[in-house]
Amino acid sequence: MRKIIWMLQETRKNMLTNPSTERLAEIDSMFGVLDRNLSGFADYGNEELTEVMTSADFTYAIQEFVQRRSLPSYQEQTFAFEPLVHNDTVPNYLNVNRYQNRGGVDNLEYVGEKGPPRAGSVLDATKRQWKVYRWEKQFDFSHEALINDDLGYFDDVAVMMGRAARRTLEEYVSRFYTNATSIARLTGLGALYSTNGRLTTARISSARMAFGQRVDARNKRILTPMNFIVYHSGLKDTVAQIQSSELVPELATNAANVVRGTFTAIEDPYIAGTAPNLPWWAFCPPAQIKTLVLVRRAGQAGPMILRRKSDIESVTSMLGAGAAVDPIMGDFESGNIVLKVTDTF
Repeated sequence: MRKIIWMLQETRKNMLTNPSTERLAEIDSMFGVLDRNLSGFADYGNEELTEVMTSADFTYAIQEFVQRRSLPSYQEQTFAFEPLVHNDTVPNYLNVNRYQNRGGVDNLEYVGEKGPPRAGSVLDATKRQWKVYRWEKQFDFSHEALINDDLGYFDDVAVMMGRAARRTLEEYVSRFYTNATSIARLTGLGALYSTNGRLTTARISSARMAFGQRVDARNKRILTPMNFIVYHSGLKDTVAQIQSSELVPELATNAANVVRGTFTAIEDPYIAGTAPNLPWWAFCPPAQIKTLVLVRRAGQAGPMILRRKSDIESVTSMLGAGAAVDPIMGDFESGNIVLKVTDTF
């Protein structure tokens, strides 16, 4: 069987006209994946590959190739939102209830000699409700592209599949706080929660002062350090200047830049805004206040790549004995190999 794979590999190379070194390396890589699968060195769970070169075997190789190209592109972060969100999981697709404490418990009280302590009280928690949804997209690899061995096409599509999965998640998290409803609610809460204006050291100090005045439902202080600033892409140079300047960059004085190095800047390329007053947000860690909650279904921590099982079985050839049917085929109707990227959050 390994001899057959080697012959197919060399035949594919000979079909190309002046192939580049990169393209030859890709052919070796793809047929190497197929060889390892048929030899039993790769584990696909309960599914076993047959000992003949069928269309389903080649589909496994395509799937493995796409997965290896998609994973690095999915891990490329355009919006590194992870420090901002509190992660939660749910068992299924039904609505779940979570209860948010809006205040702590009473302080301890002095008790005189032989005196009994007074009973304390706990505020009712606020009920929150959420659920997860499926996010999917199907991608087809055509029979013609497989026959032409257009590995550049495979590589491009596989990389874009990974980027599309990550971009969908990033845009979803960005909409948590950039939507009109959230902005209107923050504005309605007053100056401690929302303000307008350009990003300056003075406004960062004002935001930190507002964070220091936060209280819970019992009018007790909330420890909310302002650790993160999320900013519009157009403010990248402004943030770099504030973070690197020892003096206040907006003033022609020797005033020290006291906000330098006191926050982590996170760029959100999905924020919409119009210069010069480009938007920015200040956040505290989710351990203090669960401002943003990202929920996933238990058992699916990230996107998966699925394939449609081939419905073609090689029976014989009309060209006579010894002439095998081309194994590089997909489904029966169109010859396409169909993949799907699916995620749940």
